[in-house]
Amino acid sequence: SPVLSEHTVEGGLAGGSLHFLSSCFYWPFAFPSPDLPTPQVSERRDPHPSRMQMPQGNPLLLSYTLQELLARDTVQVELIPEKKGLFLKHVEYEVSSQRFKSSVYRRYNDFVVLHDMLLQKFPYRMVPALPPKRVLGADREFIEARRRALRRFINLVARHPPFSEDVALRLFLSFSGPDVQNKLKESAQCVGDEFMNCKLAPRAKDFLPADIQTQLAVSRELIRNICNSFHRLRDRAERIASRAVDNAADLLVFGKELSALGSDTTPLPSWASLNSSTWGSLKQALRGLSVEFALLADKAAQQGKQEENDVVEKLNLFLDLLQSYKDLCERHEKGVLHKHQRALHKYSVTKRQMLSAAVQSREPDSAQPLESRIVEQENAIQTLELRSFFSLYCLHQEMQLVHIYLPLTSHILGAFVNSQIQGHKEMSKVWNDLKPKLSCLFAGPNSSLPPPRSLQDGMSPQ
Repeated sequence: SPVLSEHTVEGGLAGGSLHFLSSCFYWPFAFPSPDLPTPQVSERRDPHPSRMQMPQGNPLLLSYTLQELLARDTVQVELIPEKKGLFLKHVEYEVSSQRFKSSVYRRYNDFVVLHDMLLQKFPYRMVPALPPKRVLGADREFIEARRRALRRFINLVARHPPFSEDVALRLFLSFSGPDVQNKLKESAQCVGDEFMNCKLAPRAKDFLPADIQTQLAVSRELIRNICNSFHRLRDRAERIASRAVDNAADLLVFGKELSALGSDTTPLPSWASLNSSTWGSLKQALRGLSVEFALLADKAAQQGKQEENDVVEKLNLFLDLLQSYKDLCERHEKGVLHKHQRALHKYSVTKRQMLSAAVQSREPDSAQPLESRIVEQENAIQTLELRSFFSLYCLHQEMQLVHIYLPLTSHILGAFVNSQIQGHKEMSKVWNDLKPKLSCLFAGPNSSLPPPRSLQDGMSPQ
């Protein structure tokens, strides 16, 4: 831009800032909500020593496996049937953590505060998005979908390495007091974000690879392709699970219709009295078949539910993670660059004002306020540069975290195959048990007629 070009001519710290701007990605700042405490830079506190110990070797590299991440915690979010309140009744959830061996009650707004705390304290990390809030007209289907989304959110947070050790998560999962929201806000007062509490933040540039831009560009393209494929897989898995549920409903209705046919009490006409015994036997057999078809319907419904829980939900979990990475990259590009450009522009204007004042007045005292402002702005620009390098450091780690989750694909595929095998195996057993009961449908009590050939070898009666 023209401003940056002028700044390059003026040189100094701003020229270095421009060089940084032209060679790196940028990270946005997470602006805290108006009702949340704003950390003060001047009140920086030393972090807990257990949180800030550097790993051996290059701290940029993550050494976790998928199993280690999944073993950090498993959090259940269940809907509490009872609703409280006289007019605007709210939905409440029971949140249970294996790690903390706790069970607490939370509302949707409690999740919102936790989400805001994470964005404030970890602006350079993947914070999963929350499902939308819908106060009026929330039907059962919407409430169930939101419950599943909240469960995915809290599990991704509980298994994220920095998040899992934060006091906000511990409070959310274990604090049973009356006002968890204020407790969460109090925990963030005068703490600062991750950049202020990380000892290696000023040296983050030293750990970054020389081709960081290329690595991030390639990774973003790969994850974009993976995300598109997983969206299509999720959509098909939803259709498969839905068809299993529809199949269950059709089998149940089919059995009920057979039972209704067998329970029909309409008297036979006189010309059909010769075959009255045969029709009576057929009706008795038809009434009994409803039990088997109800069992088949139950098996199909179980298979659909299992595929919804073990396949669709795991696909949605991974998609939530991928989306949080994409959101992070978007904030990275649109946030800090604008803030840095504003700082450089302000610095340029102030420096020009100082030069103009020096020309117009030879009194040294007249330039002192401008000099102090320039020093202040130089410090701000330097801090922005350090934050930008630290944001690249975090983005590289978040990229690694996404790749650690990629083997979840095998879990999803295994769950899908096992569901199909188990479901077809159980339904096949019921069908095989049902087949001998059909013999009376094709032969009267005094006859030995075999079943139609189509039932014997699968050929058409024609």
